[in-house]
Amino acid sequence: MASSPAAAIVEAVGGPGNIESLTHCATRLRFQLRDAGGVEKSAVEAIPGVLGAVPQAGDRFQVVIGGAVQSVYNDIMALPAMDGGGGAPATGTSDADIKKAAREGGVRGKVAWVDTLFEFLSDSFRPILGALLGASLFITFMALMATLGVIPAWNAPGVVLPPSWQFVNLMWQCVFVFLPLMVAYNASQKVGADPWVGFAVMAVVMLPGFTALAQQDGAQNIVFLGSEVTTIPIFGVPLTIFNYSSQVFPPLLMAAVLGPLTKLLKRVIPENIHLIFVPFLAMLIMIPLTAFLLGPIGVYVGAGLANILSAINAFSPFIFAIIIPLVYPFMVPLGLHWPINAIMLLNIQTLGYDFIQGPMGAWNFACFGATAGVLIIAWRQRDKAMKQTATGALAAGLLGGISEPSLYGIHLRFKRIYPRMLVGCLVGGLIIGFGSMLLGLEHGVTTQAFVFTSLLTIPAFEPIGLYAVAVLAAFATSMILILLTGYQTAEQKAELFARQAAEAGAEAAPAPGTVAAPAAAPVVDEAGAAGAAAAMATAVAVAERTVVDVYSPLAGTAVPLSDVPDPVFGTGVMGPGVAIQPSGDTVYSPGAGTIAAAQPTGHAFGIVLDGGVELLIHVGIDTVNLNGDGFDVKVKAGDRVETGTPLVTFDRGIIEAAGYPLITPVIVLNADQFGPVDPVSLGEVAVGAPLLAVQPKE
Repeated sequence: MASSPAAAIVEAVGGPGNIESLTHCATRLRFQLRDAGGVEKSAVEAIPGVLGAVPQAGDRFQVVIGGAVQSVYNDIMALPAMDGGGGAPATGTSDADIKKAAREGGVRGKVAWVDTLFEFLSDSFRPILGALLGASLFITFMALMATLGVIPAWNAPGVVLPPSWQFVNLMWQCVFVFLPLMVAYNASQKVGADPWVGFAVMAVVMLPGFTALAQQDGAQNIVFLGSEVTTIPIFGVPLTIFNYSSQVFPPLLMAAVLGPLTKLLKRVIPENIHLIFVPFLAMLIMIPLTAFLLGPIGVYVGAGLANILSAINAFSPFIFAIIIPLVYPFMVPLGLHWPINAIMLLNIQTLGYDFIQGPMGAWNFACFGATAGVLIIAWRQRDKAMKQTATGALAAGLLGGISEPSLYGIHLRFKRIYPRMLVGCLVGGLIIGFGSMLLGLEHGVTTQAFVFTSLLTIPAFEPIGLYAVAVLAAFATSMILILLTGYQTAEQKAELFARQAAEAGAEAAPAPGTVAAPAAAPVVDEAGAAGAAAAMATAVAVAERTVVDVYSPLAGTAVPLSDVPDPVFGTGVMGPGVAIQPSGDTVYSPGAGTIAAAQPTGHAFGIVLDGGVELLIHVGIDTVNLNGDGFDVKVKAGDRVETGTPLVTFDRGIIEAAGYPLITPVIVLNADQFGPVDPVSLGEVAVGAPLLAVQPKE
């Protein structure tokens, strides 16, 4: 078993040899794997400190950590096996195989190019999120000082601040004025180009001398696509002069062309002169191309998208205030919010204000409210893991305005949350919409700076009272709905109570030579009655410190786990046990206990035996892809079972025709609470024959 969370994560994704590259964002580890097909999402999510896992196309795999992601990333990169950023290529896997798998869309059936596009957008912004967040707090401070009357309206036309406050103002301008250079560096690095070349290309159009060309003889103003622009002939070709400060679409377009160009130059130029001529020719081509073509296209693309949203908002701020909070919960998990963030920045540069962030705040606070409700329920249920997850996610949200820990760590894992959270989004949007109508606000709630919508940035919005009421109402609505209706299904509750049963039993074990009373069962509702009964049985059994016998759930041939053609099971990442190559078609309970989880697809079952042992029976490999076809499930979560109770009957013909192995791992998930897990025998076994002996802990 892995000795640390970092090592456990590496093992769970297939080991160092399966990692092609690893980066991280504000909350997630981003793995590019050589083969993501064998990575079990549930195994990754079971690792302490992991908030969630997100499989993606093209053999990408994301592990959600939360605010500690930088530390976990550093721990992973410090592992001796990760020297060089990953292991050697997997045996028998060539670069061509890897590229072919990526082109085919990966094993998850998603669209690879879409993932690639939004990975490009995400990684172009990800490294500067900290600087953006810091700058947004400086802006909020300036807005608060203006609201309190300490300084005049700091960003109003014609206002001149005292030198001391001008200096404070520079603390946020340094980020947003030079944002195109930061984006150019990150985006160029993402596409495999020299990031400093990308930086230099974008820096040309940001030089004071570039904008000064508009004042030279020969410059003229023309109307293009309804906008007045300044052009000047350069060697007879008209050059459009723009102020590129805070622009993000031009550097993204520039990098998208620079990446393929760099690869082409490296192919046609001899390797021994790459250092000189690749950057020179790249700059020679890209600087004019960016200044004359890509830069203006980027400006117009951004302006076009901004004008579409502005037209919707101008038509009806009321409708806009409702649409934005309701679509954002679906945009953020897909990465579709990155282009909208770019439009927010463009609005501030061109209009002097942004009208998107106000309604977006209703979504963010509804998200954080749902997390707060989950946290309160977790305290009531004494769910230690969820308390830790929800506490970190809520802190990241309320203080930093970051929603990903809540989304990936909680909301997307418990499907009952989204409908309740959407009600909070709607309430916040309605308040902003009605309030804007009553107050006669032409553009709704606005802000004059790009900020992260958190508690700390509320003063940056105008009118502050309307915005504060809306976001707090969104927060309260989601939280109250979660508290009233809960966030777990009956099966998820039963699984929690079964896990608590095992923990209660382990805590009830007395010291040598003493006799302890059984631990009290956790407080449960009707849906968890079976879990409570199992807790009592577990406490008694563990207190007696007896060997727990696990009987064969299948007829067939028992083999070591190393024979399983799946790295998660075969390497013992999930725990010790054996596997059975079945000769029959029915899986039976391997002992008396409670069903903790029964997948509706029939491919996997979790059982808590009366002795406290948590078992996983995984019927076949990758059989989840059959979506239940060929499986007849006999039990559900929370059911009490005895040795020999049928769990599922499967159709061997359907599974074999689909090409999936029938080998069935039987895993002890909580082996750390016991002593050695010994296979009783390998070879031919009958249903009910002794399979494993789980020894008590010394």
